[in-house]
Amino acid sequence: MSVFASLVGRLADLLQPLLGASAAAGAIVLFTAVVRLLVHPLSRAAARGQKARTALQPKIAELRRKHAKNPDRLQKAVLELHAEEKVSPLSGFLPGLLQLPAFFLLYHLFSDTGGDLLTHRLLAAPLGGRWSDALADGGPFGPAGLVYAALFALVAAVAYANFRRTRAATAVAGPATGPATGEPAPPGLGAVARVMPFMSFLTLVTVAVVPLAAALYVVTSTTWSAVERAVLYR
Repeated sequence: MSVFASLVGRLADLLQPLLGASAAAGAIVLFTAVVRLLVHPLSRAAARGQKARTALQPKIAELRRKHAKNPDRLQKAVLELHAEEKVSPLSGFLPGLLQLPAFFLLYHLFSDTGGDLLTHRLLAAPLGGRWSDALADGGPFGPAGLVYAALFALVAAVAYANFRRTRAATAVAGPATGPATGEPAPPGLGAVARVMPFMSFLTLVTVAVVPLAAALYVVTSTTWSAVERAVLYR
């Protein structure tokens, strides 16, 4: 962890002449972007896998109609189809899961209240402070409150874009199906699919409760993800 903190610290030193007191905040944003760029090949692999699985949906729908009364035969036929087309049922998920350790590591780094990074500021807002601190010191339209207002506006815009994309994808996919077999999913999964488009707005809650340094990481990573998915899944 100290190695990553040292890298961000050195990056902040490089940005000092350009960003002044906000150099550490700029270093967090830039470092997060660099990490996202490094794991981009995994995102591309996930996108290719998802597109391959999506391309099989018409054939899976035909198998579902053909074997509607024989779930065991349906499952076997779907697995055989994946084997014939050389598409893993999990091809759209595993690359994404492999990215999670890096994201959790960065979140922990920028949430560590004992770290030196949190002694810096983004304009008037301390990187170690939270929105509640900004509200107590000047209110929502005070100097620190306005920094959070700008972050909330950006997160809301990204969340709305994700909401529209996820809702459209859910509408196209139709009834929920099991990811591995294409069989009708349990009733509860349909409810989850209806709720999923709203999950992006939970980022607003995260930004409001974590230290500003971690909030910058979350905002940068979420914005990157939205742009990346718009490009890869267009």
